[in-house]
Parts: sequence; structure tokens; C-alpha cells
Amino acid sequence: MASRSHPMRVAIVNCLPHLGWSAAFSAFINLLYLTPTLYMLQVYDRVIPTGGGSTLLLISLVGFVSLVTLAALEWLRSRLLVRCGARLDRQMAKQVLATVLQRSDLTRLQRLQATRQYDAFRTAVAGPGALAIFDAPWTPIYILAAFLLNPWLGVFCTFASLSLLVLAWLNERGTHKLVTAATEAAGRAYAWQDQASSYSGEIRALGMCEALVEKQSRERGRATDLQATASFRAGMYSAALKLGRLVFQSAALGIGAYLAIQHAISPGAVIAASLLLTRALSPIEQIVGAWKGISNAKDAYKMLSVLLTDADAQPKTALPTPRGHIALENVCVAAPLREAPVLANISFQVEAGQMIGVIGASGAGKSTLLRAIAGPPEKRSGLVRIDGADVATWDSDRLARYIGYLPQDFVLFPGTIKENISRFSGYLPGAVAEFVDSHAIAAAKAAAAHDLILSLPRGYDTPVGLGGIGLSAGQTQKIALARAFFGKPKILILDEPNAYLDSDGEAQLVASIAAFRRDGATILVAAHRGAVLAAADKLLLLSGGRIARFGGLADVLADMRQQASEPAPLQRARA
Repeated sequence: MASRSHPMRVAIVNCLPHLGWSAAFSAFINLLYLTPTLYMLQVYDRVIPTGGGSTLLLISLVGFVSLVTLAALEWLRSRLLVRCGARLDRQMAKQVLATVLQRSDLTRLQRLQATRQYDAFRTAVAGPGALAIFDAPWTPIYILAAFLLNPWLGVFCTFASLSLLVLAWLNERGTHKLVTAATEAAGRAYAWQDQASSYSGEIRALGMCEALVEKQSRERGRATDLQATASFRAGMYSAALKLGRLVFQSAALGIGAYLAIQHAISPGAVIAASLLLTRALSPIEQIVGAWKGISNAKDAYKMLSVLLTDADAQPKTALPTPRGHIALENVCVAAPLREAPVLANISFQVEAGQMIGVIGASGAGKSTLLRAIAGPPEKRSGLVRIDGADVATWDSDRLARYIGYLPQDFVLFPGTIKENISRFSGYLPGAVAEFVDSHAIAAAKAAAAHDLILSLPRGYDTPVGLGGIGLSAGQTQKIALARAFFGKPKILILDEPNAYLDSDGEAQLVASIAAFRRDGATILVAAHRGAVLAAADKLLLLSGGRIARFGGLADVLADMRQQASEPAPLQRARA
């Protein structure tokens, strides 16, 4: 239960052995950092006054061994933190990426921020932030050593350390909100730029380059202004911190010299006091340098904890292969910029093996309806059942194996044509290359894309860019259609599958759909051109996001002809 409720906490617990050993090594490292101070004391207080050459040789040898040990422990600690980051990545990276891809309620910006937040958290856990936290508790040890030299030196080291801590706290308090706002603004600018870059060809064709460059410049300008304001304020505190460190180090020498004149400490303790103060302030400086990363990691931990806890991590029962019965119960889908729902109270059933044609004017909700069946869109209510089971009770990837979906806005992903057709299933554990190849070729033949693919420079291994860069719209649609056919799905959901096909391609599509019907597949097709719909068992007519007609092909067409032939007042009376 804990692993499902608090995945981030569990990941940290699993990394505790690495972090624990790193903290232990930090203890020895910080003790060994006293070596230069002790060496200086011995040289000034024992070697120089007595002229003891053998003593100098002995303490130099001990000091050298101590510093070599210090370097070795630093190396081991760095390796432990690198392995800690790798272990955290093995445990969390897939979970974060899966959540980002599977949750339909996340915006594009939230998806981008999730991966960036995770990277910030991992960097803080296994980077300078962790070192600063491990070293910070040793500041009191150096202060205690200063007290042993002289109480006044200890008091001064305490005052200097507290002063720098206060400055660091003021720095965080004064810049945190500004840095957060700048990060969010930069995230929005990057998300917009990423989207614009994906459609650079369309932007050039529409003559929008100059206007969109200006818009993007303003978006970046807002982020830059916020970042500049935060940097100016941070720079002021940073300068104050550096000034304080230099003043305190010089003052330590002055105080030590005064105490030496008063014979309260030895001459060697004067330089030792400066070294101790430097080591006492060093962890504080580390914290100041890593404060932004630590703060970002804290925010990332909170955000990722909510994100991953909200995700349904409960393993789902593997339901049997569906026969293809589909039922919708009061399905409503809202749109972000529309008051009225895109779909309202949609309820109907499709028997296994039936073919349903979905028709209606542009904007009637056809694409939204098919997308609601293929995969839940944002802000959907109501139930979609397959063989009586709510689709929410299915593992989404497992269910998708039985569904062939061609969206209206079809898209290919960076990879080869074969990888796109096979839905990148070759990367799954246990995937058999021959099986993937044979099914990819069979799907391409069913979509009349096989000859097209063979004509390309590298055939099925031809690489394509995001969105199908390098292919025409018709070629891209054929490959996307082959992807829908991959694996002989039990349910086919096709949105305008003949939009870019010529008459020969449309005839092949009709033949392929007929073959799927003979195999018992359930098929839903939205189309404006009637050839694809001619073999439909029923037609579903959408109007304004609602079902206007649903029935046999001949009955619905007859009703539509009668409706079209009636005068407008009679049509309104019937409505």
C-alpha cells in the first residue's frame, strides 16, 4: 500500500543505503579536513620552536596520508551519489513517463514540467545539494574546534556562521517566488516554441513567421524579465555573502593576532583560526550555492508526489480478449473554451461484429465521440463499456492492443516506418522481431501501403520525423492506417480514413474493412464520403453534440432525405 500511496517516499527509502554511506563518508571527510589546521599548529608550535626535522617529517607523512585518504573518500562519495541517481532513475523515470503519457487530464505544460521537475529532484538528491546537506551538520564541529583554541574565537565563528545563514535565508525569501514565476513562464514559452517548431512548414506557408516570432519574443521577454529581477536580487545577497565571508576571514586573523599578542593563544593558532573559520563557513557557502536546487527539489517532490499518488497505480486484472460489444452510457465531453459540451448525454450500443457509420456536419462531435471510445479525453463523464466492462477497469496499454484507432489528426512519431506501424512494440520486453515484422507487413498490405513503403529508400526501415516529416499527407495517412490495422484488432475506430485517398486507395480501404468484418471485428467509421459507409449496418447522426438519428442504414438515410425535403417550419416542428 505504501508503494502505491507514496511512490516518491518509497524511492527515497530504497536509495537510503547509498545516501547513508555518503553521509558516513562525509563524517570522515569533514574530520580529515581538519588536517591542514592541525598540521599548521604542529609546524608553528613544535617544529619551528624546536627545530625538530624528524618531527616535521613524521607529521608531514601523517598529513599526506590523511589528505590521500580524504581524496579517496571524496571519490567514493561521488561514486555513491552517481549510483544513487542511477538507482532513483531506474525506479522513478518509467513511472513518471508512464504517468505523463497515460493521464489524459494533464495539460501540455504539465507534461513538460513533470519530466523537468523529476530531473531537478534527481539532480538535487544525487548532486551538490546532497553534498551541502551532508556537510552542513559539521559546521558546529569546526566551531567547537575554534572554542578549544580560544572561547573568543569560538564566539566569533558562531557569529560569522549565523550571519551568513541569515543572509542565505533572506536570499531564499526574497527570490523564491520570483524564480518560481520565471520558471513557469519559461516553461510556457518552451512549450509554445516546441509546438510552433513542429508546424514550422505550415507557419511559413501561412506567412505567420514574423508575427509568431514577435509573440514568442514577448513570451520569452516576460520570463527573462522575471529571471533578471530574481538574478538582480540574488546578486545583491550573493555580493553581501562574499563580502561577509572575506571580512570574517580577515577578522579571524586580526582577532587571532590580538589574542596571540595577549599570549592567550600560540602563533600557530592564529592561522589555524582562519582555516577553521574557512571550513566552518564552507558548508554554509555550499548550501547557498545549492539552495536554488534544493528549493526546486522540494517543490518537485511535492508536485511529483501528488502527480504519482493521483495516478491509479493499482495493478488491474487482465480481462479476456474482448468480443467487441460497445456501450456508451450518458457520455458527456466538455471543451476548455466552450460553454456547451462537445458531446451531451450520448448513449447507444454497438453489437460485436457490427459496423457503425458516424456522420454529421463539421463540429458535430464525431471525432470527439470516436476519441472518447478509443481513449478517454479530458473532462469526460459517463461510462464507456467494452463487453460490459468500464474501460477505466482495463489496463490502457492492454486494451489498446485490441483497438485499431486512426484519429483525424493522425501523427507519426520519430522512428522508422516499421516502428510506427508496429506501435513501437519491438521495444517491449519479450518482443520477437520476426513476429513484429510479419504483423507490420500484414498491416501495411491491408492498408495498401506495402508497395509505397517498399519504394522508399530504406523500405520499412526508412526513418521519419515527428508528424511524418519527409512523407506526404497521403503517405502519412496510409502508414497511420496500417498502424490501426496492426495486430488484427477486434475493434476498429477510423476517423475520416479516406480523407487523403484516391479512388483506388478508397477501394482498397473498403476491401480491408470488409475483411475485418468477416473476421468479426466491430467497426466505427466517421466519414463524409459515402463509399466507406455503404456497408455499414447502422448510421449514427450527430448534431450539436447530440444523437439526432441512430438506426439502420436505409432508415436513417430515408429520414434524412425526408427531413431535407420538408419546409423549414415543419423541420423545426419535428425537432
